[in-house]
Amino acid sequence: MAKPLLSMLSHFSPPPPRSSSLLASMASVELPNALPHSSLELIGPRRSLLSSFSSLQRPYKPFPIIAWNCHVETLFAAFFRSLPAVTLRRECLRTPDDGAVALDWVAADDRLLPFEAPVLVLLPGLTGGSGDTYVRHLLVRARSMGWRAVVFNSRGCGDSPVTTPQFYSASFTDDLCQVVDHVSKRYHKSNVYAVGWSLGGNILVRHLGQESDKCRLSGAVSLANPFNLVYADEDFKQGFNVVYDRALARALSKILNKHALLFEGIEGEYNMPVAANARSIREFDEALTRVSFGFKSVDEYYYKASSSKSIEHVRTPLLCIQAANDPFAPSRGIPREEIKDNPYCLLIVTPQGGHLGWVAGDEAPFGAPWTDEVVMEFLGHLEKEGTEKAEIWHPMKVDGIQQLEPSISVHTQS
Repeated sequence: MAKPLLSMLSHFSPPPPRSSSLLASMASVELPNALPHSSLELIGPRRSLLSSFSSLQRPYKPFPIIAWNCHVETLFAAFFRSLPAVTLRRECLRTPDDGAVALDWVAADDRLLPFEAPVLVLLPGLTGGSGDTYVRHLLVRARSMGWRAVVFNSRGCGDSPVTTPQFYSASFTDDLCQVVDHVSKRYHKSNVYAVGWSLGGNILVRHLGQESDKCRLSGAVSLANPFNLVYADEDFKQGFNVVYDRALARALSKILNKHALLFEGIEGEYNMPVAANARSIREFDEALTRVSFGFKSVDEYYYKASSSKSIEHVRTPLLCIQAANDPFAPSRGIPREEIKDNPYCLLIVTPQGGHLGWVAGDEAPFGAPWTDEVVMEFLGHLEKEGTEKAEIWHPMKVDGIQQLEPSISVHTQS
């Protein structure tokens, strides 16, 4: 399978360099706390924190050949990244609307780890679950550091049961609220953190914004978040992205068809034949998702479900990691200004990475993505602080005047 796949991808041209006038104007500005030999874009009032991370002291070096094209990197990671063997124990939660979600815990952790060990909740991307390689790698790394990790499989994902005629969506945070509440109460002596990838990242950031000061999470990381679903929808109609679009639409339709009897005779604006045979995510969302969650149109759904508007309300330490050439999460959709203005948020943008690829670092090409070490160092820093998040991350003030360091830094690789 590998040879035909790579042969097909060899026809693609390397992506053009970023030409944003904003980034171009900042590229010549060398601000304090620069990372050595870095080609990373850093945004956030507390970006000096990143300068102290050992994971960021080495240059970002994409694996040769694989990273020359965003599609090659995306598909290589999806098809050829190793899958760590982990024994999981499933717990099913019943939701208030009689639905169900599945939590997959590492087996025996309840006996092997101290009760007060930090807990990490993992949110996979669209149709993803605990069997995905990127999820397993971070789960293994967290567990090796003495963290208790659990994968939140949304309705119908990761073989999670579907008991009502409703799945999940980019706008729906109720299930995550229940999971965070459940985990926080069970391990009431532990700090609880969360990491979300792609659509899981969008849901996580929306949760942080909606809960704001009341959020029970002590820290979070968003990876490859589409942020602006209107832009993501626009890009999915272009070029090779159509291949991804059809593949994900088939995956959604497969979940629907597996539970088709739940939707038998359902009334309203649903178009079940279209949803069952959708050729694009937009078709599926128009026929089913937007109706399930009360939106008048799919465009309204994409606009209101975008997590870019949630950033300004986040009051939990949040690190966002994006790839500038992500075909699923357009760089123009990243809420740079909102992140720059929020002292609780940090952003790292890598020059390459594709979507959930990041085939770089010591474990490339078949091992863990480059992001894993950065994610756990960030969360480990928060856990080590051991202080209330509000005390650590509130805007610094001197004589009543807010003092924040310069918020944006772009460095060229030397």
